[in-house]
Amino acid sequence: MRFTLPRDVYYGENALENLKNLQGKRAVVVVGGGTMKRLGFLDKVVNYLQEAGMEVKLIENVEPDPSVETVMRGAKVMQEFEPDWIVAMGGGSPIDAAKGMWIFYEYPESKFEDFIEPFSLPALRQKAKFAAIPSTSGTATEVTAFSVITDYSTGVKYPLADFNITPDIAIVDPALAESMPQTLTAHTGMDALTHAIEAYVSTVHSVFTDPLALKAIAMVKDYLQSSYEKDMASREQMHYAQCLAGMAFSNALLGIVHSMAHKTGAAFSTGHIPHGCANAIYLPYVIQFNAKACKERYVDIAKVMGLTGSDDELVDKLCDRITEMNRAMNIPLTLQEFGINEDEFKEKVAKISELAVSDACTGSNPRTITKEEMQKLFECTYYGRKVEF
Repeated sequence: MRFTLPRDVYYGENALENLKNLQGKRAVVVVGGGTMKRLGFLDKVVNYLQEAGMEVKLIENVEPDPSVETVMRGAKVMQEFEPDWIVAMGGGSPIDAAKGMWIFYEYPESKFEDFIEPFSLPALRQKAKFAAIPSTSGTATEVTAFSVITDYSTGVKYPLADFNITPDIAIVDPALAESMPQTLTAHTGMDALTHAIEAYVSTVHSVFTDPLALKAIAMVKDYLQSSYEKDMASREQMHYAQCLAGMAFSNALLGIVHSMAHKTGAAFSTGHIPHGCANAIYLPYVIQFNAKACKERYVDIAKVMGLTGSDDELVDKLCDRITEMNRAMNIPLTLQEFGINEDEFKEKVAKISELAVSDACTGSNPRTITKEEMQKLFECTYYGRKVEF
């Protein structure tokens, strides 16, 4: 068994200042579409790195759900600039993309297909170390062994998984999360809740991951709604809660909520489904499916959420509570409500189900699932039917 975290997690007010203490000659900073620049955080990061005596180069405009092409372009910049620090800042997308760039910076002759198999990466840190600075409160990629990259030619998301890509340093500065719009706060918050719940029921949960998962769930219960309503003290607590959830799932792995979200995010022409939104939609249905295999674990979670009743009642109440949270934050309850075209759903659901079953996250789900069961589960999430199989 193994439990791996970043060597250092800096958190709290002005945590960004710790960049001044990094030792190196050159740093590349990877960011997204401009929010970090507009709010002044990018300038702060560059200034702190320069204060540390480093030459700095930017890789900007990483798109949401970063593509294989973006990763390869960034790796080429790194190969030319030769940084000894990679600093990624923003939501999950720029940090995930930077992790992918890191791999191909250190191993430029490799192909993307070489690393799709989980835990197959060669040793990193031959050329650079990695610091991650999250600006959203959900993905926790700043403390995880995962990166999700999208192949838009096929519409498939590939979760790269290897302890090698766990960052060396995570800087969890709550000031960066204060600017999140409400919809993003809702989606990332439900992503964090899904991470914690899936980690707690995973087949490889452990004595090390369980307390982190349960504490994260308790904090989401206490702080997500008020964070959504723009209470900044709650935003800070959610920033920490999602980090705890990340520590849990990076080591305990995930389940089929994520398998389903990975394979549907970019699959439909009626619109991209944001990752956290997809997780929020699928979570109560997956709990209904998985409860046959691990009811007692969901009972634990329901009690942490402040619910009471018999074991069977608690599982139902947990699903109801998640549905209430979604409704309170304007998250659709079904794929149909999200706006996915019914004909297109029927046309694609069999293939999507096959891909979801083969997703890297399916292996640690507490209940095994066949392609046929996965299709039935997707149909429940489309039409809003209770899962009774």
